[in-house]
Amino acid sequence: MINCYAFGSVPPFAQGLVRDLRVRWALEEADLPYRVTLVGDRETIPRSAYRAIQPFGQVPAIEDGDLTLFESGAIVLYVAERSDALLPDDPPARAHAIQWMFAALNTIEVPIQQLAEIDLFHADESWARERRPAAVASVRRRLAELASCLDGRDHLVESFSAADILMTSVLRILRHTDLLQEEPALVAYKERCEARPAFTKALVDQMAAFGSSTTRG
Repeated sequence: MINCYAFGSVPPFAQGLVRDLRVRWALEEADLPYRVTLVGDRETIPRSAYRAIQPFGQVPAIEDGDLTLFESGAIVLYVAERSDALLPDDPPARAHAIQWMFAALNTIEVPIQQLAEIDLFHADESWARERRPAAVASVRRRLAELASCLDGRDHLVESFSAADILMTSVLRILRHTDLLQEEPALVAYKERCEARPAFTKALVDQMAAFGSSTTRG
């Protein structure tokens, strides 16, 4: 059984966004058995000991037999390759899905995360107020490009895939802003993916670990 590491507590603004959600979602879609080990000073494994598993102290990480793996994108890809549900069988289509997995993490998440860090950690600092308009413009540009790429499709490739897990998870980071609402196609795409039972289960379970039944959007 796969062991997935997740934080036992995080600030409210991060609840429902912590990256173990991506792994939980993938595992639920793949119908692979797993358990969750909570990381924290009062949890199953203290953060100091957890660094032997994840050298940067971040979550998620997984253990699957003798394999230890960290980084959410690498783990989601590993899970997807063990399932018929998350990657196409056709090699070119499979390559395109993996391409979109990388795009979610490298092209879309980077500017979104930069904006989130400004807003959530540095909003009162003068440099952040000066930097924010450019950060917003960068996010808007990427969102418009992404909406254009969907071009009326329900998913990034022909059917739901691991790419949609990562892309939807990235778009959720913008929940503290109204930027996503400027692209109705992306709102519909995100809501379509979040309506999947596997996502609902993963989110409820993550929130339960924080002692909350509230599902943050």
